[in-house]
Amino acid sequence: MKLENDLYLRAARGESLERYPVWLMRQAGRILPEYRAVRASVSGFKELAETPELASEVTVQPVDILGVDAAIIFSDILVVPDAMGLTYQMIEKKGPWFENTIKTERDLALLDKNIDVEERLAYVLQAISLTKKALNNRVPLIGFAGAPWTILCYMVEGSGSKTFSETRKLLYTNSHLAHELLQRITDVTIDYLKAQQKYGADALQLFDSWAGILGHNQYQEFGMKYIKQIVEAVSGPFTVFSKGAYSSLPNLMELPCTTIGLDWNMNMEYARSLCGDSKTLQGNLDPCVLYGSHESIQSETFKMLKSFKSPRHIVNLGHGVYPDIHPENVKTFINTIKNYEI
Repeated sequence: MKLENDLYLRAARGESLERYPVWLMRQAGRILPEYRAVRASVSGFKELAETPELASEVTVQPVDILGVDAAIIFSDILVVPDAMGLTYQMIEKKGPWFENTIKTERDLALLDKNIDVEERLAYVLQAISLTKKALNNRVPLIGFAGAPWTILCYMVEGSGSKTFSETRKLLYTNSHLAHELLQRITDVTIDYLKAQQKYGADALQLFDSWAGILGHNQYQEFGMKYIKQIVEAVSGPFTVFSKGAYSSLPNLMELPCTTIGLDWNMNMEYARSLCGDSKTLQGNLDPCVLYGSHESIQSETFKMLKSFKSPRHIVNLGHGVYPDIHPENVKTFINTIKNYEI
């Protein structure tokens, strides 16, 4: 059935728009008291993400409450290593933690081969099916995964890090192992994203959160090479968001995806000069703008909108919305965009 609001998909395809679509990374989360109420009913983040009915409920909340033009399934990028056999915990106020890590060839024995992604990640796929029904064709649903390089960082390091020096060390001391692991992650990710489409995702996004910690040449070898495989294997509206990969913007524009996400440090006019009208750009307001007054939020949002040199845009922040930002400030951002005529 036709979507009531297909602005996001039309923007991704480069079709005509009456206004720009808007959604936010991490829109289903702690900024909403309704989310916090659901979260309080379970033991923690991981249980919430692994309970399809609840994951679906919090996915739909921003559509109902904030009025965004797309929903993104509530999940986590680390479900992929979890499905591969490297399980993790989400520790309150600290983030993800892996008991086991991959640092030598022997550690590869910790990973399962030839896994059934639909079976292992059935809870995500069920949440997608439930969410599609709950949305009732109002807006599109975005599925997602982490890019192989970012997933590798967690599988080697075992947790978050300021430098991911253990992971970067591996690239110099055992690049063969790094490539072996990246390829395994890539293969599972392709199957996972295709399954998300099968179960109802209208569009997909790949998050490379730690792209910016690699130098240009290393990112081509250990990052872009595997992103390219994924993008080439999966059809339909697809966004690649490589945070901090400033020197790789020209290379990102060559990917056969519909959309490139920009963080708030990336220059919108420069990005547009690289791709012309061949790509949709997504972003890229500094999330901290939303701490300001309603007047300053409107002013900064207008400034960003006026920097667009093409109608091929999906409006978003340059990273996820921060959890202590007031929902009314988010609504000001969204309503400013909705009232802006192209």
